[in-house]
Amino acid sequence: MKKKNLLQKYISAGTLLVFLLLGIYACDEGVLEETPLDFISTSNAFNSADDVEMGVVGLYSLARDWYSAVNEKYMFVYVALGTDEAYFGEDPAGGYMSNWDTEITPTGSLPKTYWTKAFDLVYQANTVIAGIESIEWNNEDKKNLYLAEARFFRAFSYRILVTMYGDVPLITEPVTSAKTDFVRDAASNIHALMEEDLAFAAEKLPVRGQEASAGRLTQGAAWQMLSETYLADNKYQDAADAASHVINDYGYGLMTERFGSQPNLFGTENVYFDLFTKENHNLSSNTEAIWVIQNDPDVTGGGFYAGERGFGCAYYRMGNTPDGYKAFRGDLYDNSYTGYSDTLGRPVAWGRPTNYTAYDIWRSDWDNDYRNSEACVKRHFYFDNPSSAYDGMEIDWSLYESRSSAFKDTNQYIYPYFMKVAAPNDHYTDLSRAGGGVNHKDLYAMRLAETYLLRAEAYLGLGDKGLAAADINTVRERSNATPVLAADVSIDYILDERARELFTEEWRMLTLMRLGKLVERVRTYNNNPGNPGASIQDYHSLWPIPQTEIDLNTGAVLEQNPGYEE
Repeated sequence: MKKKNLLQKYISAGTLLVFLLLGIYACDEGVLEETPLDFISTSNAFNSADDVEMGVVGLYSLARDWYSAVNEKYMFVYVALGTDEAYFGEDPAGGYMSNWDTEITPTGSLPKTYWTKAFDLVYQANTVIAGIESIEWNNEDKKNLYLAEARFFRAFSYRILVTMYGDVPLITEPVTSAKTDFVRDAASNIHALMEEDLAFAAEKLPVRGQEASAGRLTQGAAWQMLSETYLADNKYQDAADAASHVINDYGYGLMTERFGSQPNLFGTENVYFDLFTKENHNLSSNTEAIWVIQNDPDVTGGGFYAGERGFGCAYYRMGNTPDGYKAFRGDLYDNSYTGYSDTLGRPVAWGRPTNYTAYDIWRSDWDNDYRNSEACVKRHFYFDNPSSAYDGMEIDWSLYESRSSAFKDTNQYIYPYFMKVAAPNDHYTDLSRAGGGVNHKDLYAMRLAETYLLRAEAYLGLGDKGLAAADINTVRERSNATPVLAADVSIDYILDERARELFTEEWRMLTLMRLGKLVERVRTYNNNPGNPGASIQDYHSLWPIPQTEIDLNTGAVLEQNPGYEE
């Protein structure tokens, strides 16, 4: 079990502060006295550096919810679901993001959820920033460190909002009373604020290795997000320079040899597998990690990851062997067999990889790319019941004379399982169900492989395919993949490489939206068998402003995005 770090020590109290901060929006008019007593404001929450520390940790807690979400289905949408990378395998015809035309609407729950969630973090960041400025400091460096963290999270939130919704209200001060006259600011103004916030953070945050505890932000994280922000504004040289700071200045490096905990479960483990092994994320020897989201089962409010539940196949639901015995007996727990493998967990098949993700992008290097090894992408599953003559044999649907759920066989029950989301034999809760679909491994919010691919994108934008290919090949060569020729580099190739390297990690929805490639690639690659292309429309290149926000904004016009008007 890893030691509790400073961030985890404060997480429970920080979460309480988050709820108190959120309470400001639920207070009725009778509560809004000059000196509020039952909600957090700059006048009563921040009296010392310790108060600021609690406020900043509350921001970390809110940001972590985007990675370790309580409502897991929402989390998997911006990560992969409904994009070119994944569809809802449990119910392809009617599950989440199976039909963009009916789900992504002004009254839909997803647009409202993300809008509210992102603006909540903007509001809290502004409150913490104002609180920092409201008290006297004996240590200017400490003040600037806290400001850097809070301003990073404001930029973090606006990255989501401006990418998904386009022009959005620009808010830089705490909202302390009802406001009904928001207007949309140009995306260029949002980017300018983000660039200012992130440049400040890149200067004032600590360098790698000097952060207070695992999971705290460093200059490298700010430079990386700044690089992506410049790309969104077509500032390619600035983007390349920002990425180069991360690559060259802080001691980061791709992991090229096996390290840390090195389990041998499948016989084909490699350095890429080690990157995602529990306990390896925060090792000082892991020079690839830039910002790691902290999860811990031993801390109240410590967080969890539902990657198994979302991305793994529901193998345990497939029914019987061809000769009529339960196909999966499972592991022995509390004197009975569970029906689940603790190696695989209890997935639900929400994020079934598209054929593009599971097969097409690997074909040229199928046998030599480490990322496609059996340990990294489990493609072979075996009957597990000694009572059956098929025990130990590989599952092959042709062994059956007929199947009552043929539609579910390869969409829900058995499909390539990307093991980077799993914590084999390392579950702490719901042990009778092999963890119940969740684990407590930490998560990369940023790692260096993505930095190289961001810089490759910048070089491509500058017209230098040679430098772009060199950065792509730095990533590919680590995984023993064939180098790409400069002539073959394109934005689509970079997106393919991001899928190979970053599936389940990057927020694919935002990447495709930023590049203007969402609609095209969903139509091309989302092979949801219940609705190929998921009925995505041209106007879905941006999400709608939630209708409730428009209706409540009676003091000004909050315009709707094109295509969603009544």
